[in-house]
Amino acid sequence: MTRTEPATTDAPRPATQPTTGGAGATPRPVALAVVLLLGLLLLPFVPLVLASFAQGYFYPQVLPERWSLRAWQVVLEPDGATWAALRDTVTIAVSVAVLSLVMAVPAGRVLGTRRFRGRRVVELALLTPVLVPAIAVAIGLHVVFLRLGLAGGVPGVILVHLVPATPYVVLLTAGVFANAELELEQQARALGASWWQAQRHVTVRLVAPGLAVAGLFGFLVSWGQYVLTLVVGGGRVVTLPILLFATASGGDTAITAATALFHALPAVVLLVLTSRILGSGALTTFGGAR
Repeated sequence: MTRTEPATTDAPRPATQPTTGGAGATPRPVALAVVLLLGLLLLPFVPLVLASFAQGYFYPQVLPERWSLRAWQVVLEPDGATWAALRDTVTIAVSVAVLSLVMAVPAGRVLGTRRFRGRRVVELALLTPVLVPAIAVAIGLHVVFLRLGLAGGVPGVILVHLVPATPYVVLLTAGVFANAELELEQQARALGASWWQAQRHVTVRLVAPGLAVAGLFGFLVSWGQYVLTLVVGGGRVVTLPILLFATASGGDTAITAATALFHALPAVVLLVLTSRILGSGALTTFGGAR
């Protein structure tokens, strides 16, 4: 017997789709949108950078005719007011971020996981300090702080910064707990874990990225406060925003630009570092497990 080979037909092969990159490649429209967004965010800093290194920079000049390090030498002088202002600003902002998180975690968990009568009223009450003009809040609290002996000092400034920062942190924390898979906490308890073990090994890992972002918002809200610091601090507490406005009133454009960049740089660095540490995937569900 002769062995017959199976007939083969030259079937047309499916056309291969062109690829624009690897598996993790970013689509071109998304990349373009990111570039445009970064450009819009960084564009205001370009004139500041040019002015801070300029020796005479006037309209309509596109680039300064002469360059100088004078402004940065003044701003970065070891015995200057910049470093003291930076110290007080960091101390106040970190304290506000920590204290607002301490208050926000229990409140945010209740708002994010429970439905109760009057919940919308509570959320509206949280937003009241944000909706009311800051100058009105500052003047009202200044009278109270004068009677309590808190005006004109760092503790009073920390407390007054909590007024605008805490609502943001509470509402963000509520979103964190609403999206977190807290059922895993109950499963851990059912498997024999204690309440503390469930909180430490399950809940904290679920909500830590989102709480870090909420704390960062509290930090940034405090970092940029001017009116509240000026009124309650009474000119005795000099933070970077206070120093920046005082410098701007002096009329030296180069020093004002350098001070503005010095004020913005730590916040930008902190934001970038936090984003890199948390990772792009850690915030997909804003605190929930992936």
